[in-house]
Amino acid sequence: MPATVRIRDLTLRDGQQSQFATRMTQAQVDRVLPLYKQAGFYAMEVWGGAVPDSVMRYLGENPWTRLESIRDGMAGSSKLTALSRGRNLFGYTPYPDSVIEGFCRNAVRSGIDIMRVFDALNDIDNMTSTINYVKENGGMADCAVCYTVDPHFTTGDRFKAFFKGRRIPGTIFDVAYFVKKAKQLAALGADMITIKDMAGLIDPATSARLIKALKNELDIPVDLHTHCTPGFGTASVLMAMVNGVDIVDTVIMNFSGGPAAPAYEIIQLLADRLGIDTGVDRAAVGRVNHELRGIREELASFDQYKRLPPDVDLVSYKPGPELSALLDGAVEAASAGKADEALRLCQRIEALFNYPEPDEIVRQAQIPGGMYTNMMAQLKDAKLEHLLNEVLHAVPQVRLDCGVPPLVTPTSQIVGVQAVNCVVDRAQGKPFYTNVSKNFIELVKGSYGKTPFPIDPAFRERIAGVRNETPYDTSAYKKQPNPEIAEAGGARLAQNEKDELLLELFPSVADRYLRGVRVRDYQASLPPPPPPVPEPFPEEFWEYLTLNIEA
Repeated sequence: MPATVRIRDLTLRDGQQSQFATRMTQAQVDRVLPLYKQAGFYAMEVWGGAVPDSVMRYLGENPWTRLESIRDGMAGSSKLTALSRGRNLFGYTPYPDSVIEGFCRNAVRSGIDIMRVFDALNDIDNMTSTINYVKENGGMADCAVCYTVDPHFTTGDRFKAFFKGRRIPGTIFDVAYFVKKAKQLAALGADMITIKDMAGLIDPATSARLIKALKNELDIPVDLHTHCTPGFGTASVLMAMVNGVDIVDTVIMNFSGGPAAPAYEIIQLLADRLGIDTGVDRAAVGRVNHELRGIREELASFDQYKRLPPDVDLVSYKPGPELSALLDGAVEAASAGKADEALRLCQRIEALFNYPEPDEIVRQAQIPGGMYTNMMAQLKDAKLEHLLNEVLHAVPQVRLDCGVPPLVTPTSQIVGVQAVNCVVDRAQGKPFYTNVSKNFIELVKGSYGKTPFPIDPAFRERIAGVRNETPYDTSAYKKQPNPEIAEAGGARLAQNEKDELLLELFPSVADRYLRGVRVRDYQASLPPPPPPVPEPFPEEFWEYLTLNIEA
């Protein structure tokens, strides 16, 4: 068991994205930065993911300003981290190296110390250029392996597939798979490895086995990132800590739980009982947590659970007898390798902190919560909510057909949309894959990279018109236009490289945002209009005035 475990705080990126649709304003971020500066977190994830898109789309703010203000506010007291989808960066399109290099260079110069790089297919070729450019510009490469589980097929499904001559694989995503990927990334120069469990599917027993195996094979730090949606989060982090993990990702209490990561405060209470030092200033975190409570209330319209945890400040907080017994029991169970008992006790601990109940649908279907939510929305739009169970049953088949990709953005959404399309096709008396999304075609074609399981060439030809895997050709990439804006006095839409990158990465959103900025800047530069010349008084007024004076 390690003497120290470092904490990466996710509150200002993943926390607010998971809980409040990434709606924290610049003013709200600025309120907590002076408090965060004293907290002593090893790192803070503050950028990437949905942040750049959302601050432009919904808040009318500049993503680069968001990052640079945090850099200036923190003044190097914690390392700042961001999330990048490797060759896809933020969207679905694989970008040429010129865009990737520009993004990495500007991100590091604007304050990013650690870039967490992942690929939705765990295709390491898609991560290589980002790793290189981050390191060339002085940043650290945190290389993430996306955690996922094998699609679940019933015995009946397997019999049907056998008689139809179709191949259902055995185990793909075992401990050896993740260790192999991690070792390949370490050989490419990774400064650390993260197991990125975006759906919260890593159970405590698997967490223990995987972290132990990684620590036996790697000489660089290992980080566990998970979520609480299906109820495993706290217990899986606890099992990781007793098995040698170097870094764990947490969120401050008022933004934690549910679809977000486990609370720092709960993990700290467990670490105390394990004799593990996190190096975090509890008093400073208490002040941050107090401010976040007010911010959460301001974001109430985006709060899907509206279940506030108790107001916890670890400087003065004394767990009651029930909580103390549960914390001691969980630590004892984890230290003895009793993962199921640790899970049972950790879920009771979470309940005492008013966490939402574990999402059984997400746990049983083994899909991310966001994927489930989007599928439900798609079915409601079609007034076919009663077909949900059929869609959940179709997900493993669709996933198998397209090469068993991990279910992380964007592949989770591609698979989810296509599963709904297939079930709707069948409900209308049409064959599966009558209605196929553009993104699904590109995934099957090979545009997004190499899938973990080979795609049947006949299926690829049926869906994408080619039998062989066909990688995306970045030589055909066309840069976004940068027109002159007439209503802004002829100013160019993008004024510098950072503006150009926003246009490349978020074309429609950045166009609308930058256009508004250019017009406002132009109008502000115009000289104020001269004051209006007063109208002369009419003759009737003078006649009236004269008569009244004489009177």
